[in-house]
Amino acid sequence: MKENEPQRPPLVRFLGGRTSIFVLSIVLLIGLIIMVFSNISFIFDPLSGFIGTVALPVILSIVGYYLLSPLVNALQRYKIKRGWGILLVFVVLSGLITILLLTILPFLRDQTEALIASFPGYARQLGMDIDMWARNSPFETQYMEISKNMQTNAEEFLGSLTQNFSDIAGQTLDSVTGLIATLTNFIVSLVTVPFILFYLLKDGTKLYNGFLHVLPPKMRGRTGAMLIEMDEQLRSYIQGQMLVSLCIGIMMYIGFLIIGLDYALLLAAIASVTSVVPYLGPVIAITPAIIIAIVTSPFMVLKLAIVWTIVQLLEGKFISPQIMGKSLQIHPVTIIFVLLTAAHLYGVVGVLIGLPTYALIKVLIQYLFALYKHRYNRFSEKETDRYAIVENDDHV
Repeated sequence: MKENEPQRPPLVRFLGGRTSIFVLSIVLLIGLIIMVFSNISFIFDPLSGFIGTVALPVILSIVGYYLLSPLVNALQRYKIKRGWGILLVFVVLSGLITILLLTILPFLRDQTEALIASFPGYARQLGMDIDMWARNSPFETQYMEISKNMQTNAEEFLGSLTQNFSDIAGQTLDSVTGLIATLTNFIVSLVTVPFILFYLLKDGTKLYNGFLHVLPPKMRGRTGAMLIEMDEQLRSYIQGQMLVSLCIGIMMYIGFLIIGLDYALLLAAIASVTSVVPYLGPVIAITPAIIIAIVTSPFMVLKLAIVWTIVQLLEGKFISPQIMGKSLQIHPVTIIFVLLTAAHLYGVVGVLIGLPTYALIKVLIQYLFALYKHRYNRFSEKETDRYAIVENDDHV
């Protein structure tokens, strides 16, 4: 210890110094806040209901903003006023959606109805194939025991259905009522999306500048850098993911047509939609295709495997690196944990928004840690710090 350095109390030295005490105090304070809120959570029920109501239209509007803002900006560069450019984009988009509904959607609907009608037959044929294979395999004894247990459980389940019919009917009625309420909320959300989206496209920059000018001048530079990075993360993820999904859908449709797989358009559409979920999406998408291929013929399974492998290689090695790069900079293991946690907490919506939300939280934590370093500086502040303090930020 240096001679001029003041003597610290033994407890402070034991806890690692004042910086460690500060961090420990913050952790304890967060734990205390969580404990208090968990005991008075009923106070926040109205707030959670409000957030649940506005979350869907806001999320859809943000996605639409990042998809349509490049078109609006391009029209503005051609001397078209921003408001008129937004209306023009809306008109063209409405026309494209109408054409899609009148052409592709009926064909997609017919394939969906045909697949639903044929699926019991596919499932029955698949069960017969599995039964035949299992009876002629070394696992015949175990298979027969499992089949017997499943039959017993099925009989018990049917018996419980008969005994508890009134309860089941009441639960079904409640489910139908809940479904109607959910559909109503969804329709209302869809109606409000164009209005929110219009003002986001028109006044998005004003919102950014207005928020910065509310802050103290010394915080504007650092906070502006944080918001810009958040914007870039969301923009690259949403735009890139949508383009990658479109490419996967087109490649799958062409591949399914080449090998002659039934319901090619429907299966390609499923693959395109589910591809927005990394790692888990392809597994979900290939399941119905595998069932149809197995029932069709063993050779169809081989052809499906070839098509799927080629598409995944093209997407992983060429399309995603070129379009998205490493936009979120998240480790694959972290991605899986985030998706599983988000799915457990918020279901399908959590899976869709889990990764971009995690990326935004990551940027926010980096920002807060930069503030901590500046206030309690035991590390040397580098000039290359992305959130370096701006003392004079008149340019913001």
